[in-house]
Parts: sequence; structure tokens; C-alpha cells
Amino acid sequence: MVTATITRIRRHGIVVIALLACLAISITATAQANPRYAAIVVDVESGEVLHAANADATRYPASLTKMMTLYLLFEELEKGTMRLNQPLPVSAQAEAMPASKLWLKRGSTITVEEAILALIVRSANDVAVVVAEALGGSERQFGQMMTARARELGMPNTVFRNASGLPDNGQTTTARDMATLSIRLMKDFPQYYHYFSRQSFTYRGATHNSHNRLVRNYAGADGLKTGFIRASGFNVATSAVRDGRRLVSVVMGGFTAASRDAHMADLLDRGFVRASLFGRGDWVAQADFSGDRINGEGPAAPVMPAGPSPELERQLASLQAPELLPTVQPSLPQTAQGSTNDPIRDLIARSEAAEVSRPETLHRLEPVGSSASWGVQVGAFSNPDNARQHASRAADRLSQELFNARVDINEVSGPQAIFRARLVNLDENQAYRACRNLAREGIDCMVINAGL
Repeated sequence: MVTATITRIRRHGIVVIALLACLAISITATAQANPRYAAIVVDVESGEVLHAANADATRYPASLTKMMTLYLLFEELEKGTMRLNQPLPVSAQAEAMPASKLWLKRGSTITVEEAILALIVRSANDVAVVVAEALGGSERQFGQMMTARARELGMPNTVFRNASGLPDNGQTTTARDMATLSIRLMKDFPQYYHYFSRQSFTYRGATHNSHNRLVRNYAGADGLKTGFIRASGFNVATSAVRDGRRLVSVVMGGFTAASRDAHMADLLDRGFVRASLFGRGDWVAQADFSGDRINGEGPAAPVMPAGPSPELERQLASLQAPELLPTVQPSLPQTAQGSTNDPIRDLIARSEAAEVSRPETLHRLEPVGSSASWGVQVGAFSNPDNARQHASRAADRLSQELFNARVDINEVSGPQAIFRARLVNLDENQAYRACRNLAREGIDCMVINAGL
């Protein structure tokens, strides 16, 4: 009985790992086709970054900008300097804003609560200016306030020039910074977070519906924001809860709203399974795992013994049923430091940890030369033995072309140690060629440069 159970657990673990790797490969293979793409998935409680692709690359926020506009408005409500029923005046500048908008007329007013709903549901640009002028005097000054607050919140790579997200070459951000903002909105203003789940609101007899279809269609999704301008592509920040675990994910640069939403659903599905395995001490990350972490206010998820459970059984069943998985459109590829209260740490992996064990030489036929500072990463595991086995299997697939490669298991410190499986001592050409060949063999892979 015990032997059968252990075999079943191992089989399930292999299935999940294989599925996660295959899904990651299908996305990684097309990542280079979309230069605007970026994504990140974060476990809010434990702070683990479960997935990151171009997460620190400069992108245009589009209407995700309005999350910061709302953050500053929520702060004023918290201070008592604003009230939900307080009327805000509409200026000529606000009236002149392009759609999407409420078509407010100068000289009219809109209440703070109506403004909140208009920003979230309608993504109204005229209302963004109304709020900016009420809080900052002018939209330009408000943009400076937004940028300053972003720095304090731990968004070092974000610059705001306006309150709406309308095109401005100087208004830029990253997926990581937008995830930071999303989490801070939830943690700092839980009393207002429910507004982000609203699917419609009525203003002066007209009903406006939300563009955020994920909240309506993805089980457990309960809010945040979409955005689009031509330069950014289709962006979305989403938070979802499953079995008591909350994830925040940001996708930027989608080619269509539908492909963006399908991709977000896929990332969340894989994120929940990966986070569940991590909590049981049998977690595997895809190749691009870096060890990023958010210092959440709550404790890290407890490490529990691996074993069959109704939750894991259900998640395995859902992953093995293709009809339940959202389709990732071919056109959409996959790929912060915080404040003193809730920072996002710099990459933990920037300071390389000591080796878990002595690397093993695979094939010593000829020296690679002084340029041999490159390598490939093929996964990250909670168990060093699993990491070594995975790296060794990858090395076996490449035995004819890796002249002086070594298996290297690199530890990332944290509440739960993570061991990155790598093949190192390659030159740049070997590393890229190895990754291409591994991808063809069905092994997820990322090129690394140990010298950087």
C-alpha cells in the first residue's frame, strides 16, 4: 500500500513537471516574436515570483496607470481629506480628453466614488484628469506626485507623466513594478479593493460595462485593471484566489485582448499548481526562475510533506484535461524593490550562492577558452538531488556537443531554498545552440552568463 502510494506521488510529480515544462517551452519558443511582451506571476502571501519574463524590461503602462491614480485617491480618502460623496469639478482640460471617457462637461461635477468606478470600469480619461487636478492642481504636477509615490512604494523603473496612461514616450514602467502596485493596492486599501471587481456602473442613466473579462470568466479572479494603447499592446493586471492562495499576475504587450486574457489564464493556472507544489516541498520552477521575492506582510507558506491530497488531485486532473486549459494564441508569446513596509527585493540570485556540491565534468575533450562564462539553466527545484538529476539528463541529451560542460547546482537562499539546475563552462555560441537543441528535445531552457 505504501509502495503504491509513493509510486502514485512520483507519477503525479512527473506529470506536473512535464506539463509545466511543455507549457513553458511553447511560450518561450515564440517569445522573441513580440518585443512588447512581458509578464510576471507572484504568490502574494509567500512573496515568491513564480514566473518572470522580461519583467524588468521597459514597457508602456497604458491604462494600468490609473491604478496609481486610484492609489493616490485612496490615500486621500484614508487621510480624510477626501470623501466618497465629495463632488470634484470638471475642467476644460478634462472635457477635452480623448476616449475612452464619460463625456463630462466643464463646469459639471462628479463624486469621488463615481470617479473611482469610472476609472476602473470605464477607464475614463476625462475622469483621470478630474482626479489629477483635484489632488495635484494640474495633471503635470500630479504625474510628478505619482512618480514620487511610485519610488516610495518600490517601483524604481516607473515614470508617470499623466494620470490616464494615454500615449507619452516618457511614461514607462515594468511588469514587476505593476505587480508591486497591484499588491500594494490590495494590502494598503483592502476596504476599497472590491471596486476592482465591478463589472458595470451607471452614471446619469447610462450603464458602462467593464473590459476586464478575466474577472467575469476566470474562476477566482477578483479584480484589477486592463489597458491598451497602440505602443503598449494589450496589458492586464489580475489577482485571483484559489483554495485560499492569492496570486497577482501582470501581462503586457498582448496582440489582442482575447490572446492576452487566454495567456493570463494559462499563467495563473500554472502558477497555482507551481505554488501548490512549492508549498509541499516538491516544487519545480521553469528554467527562467530567478529567486525573486516580495516581502509580504504575512508569513511564507508553510512547507508540508509531499503527498496526495484532494486539492492536488483536482489540480492534476484539470491539467491533464486539455479542454479545461485556456488556449494560448500563437500570436501572444510568453516569456521593485519595495518600500520600508513591503519591498520587492533585488534579485536574490545576483549574489551567487555557494555550490551545493562539487560540479561534475561531463566531457573534457578540448578547452573552451576564456569565453567559457556562459551556460544554460534547465529548471529550479526545492530538492538539490532533483536539480542534479534534471541537469544530468539535459547534459546526456547534449553529450555530443558539450566539450567541457559541467553540471552546476546553484542555491538561491530564502524561506524555502531553491536549487537551480545548470550546465556551465560554455561559450556563448555553445550556450545558445544547446538551448535550441534542448527545446527541440522538450526541455525548458534559458541561456545564462555567469560572468554578469
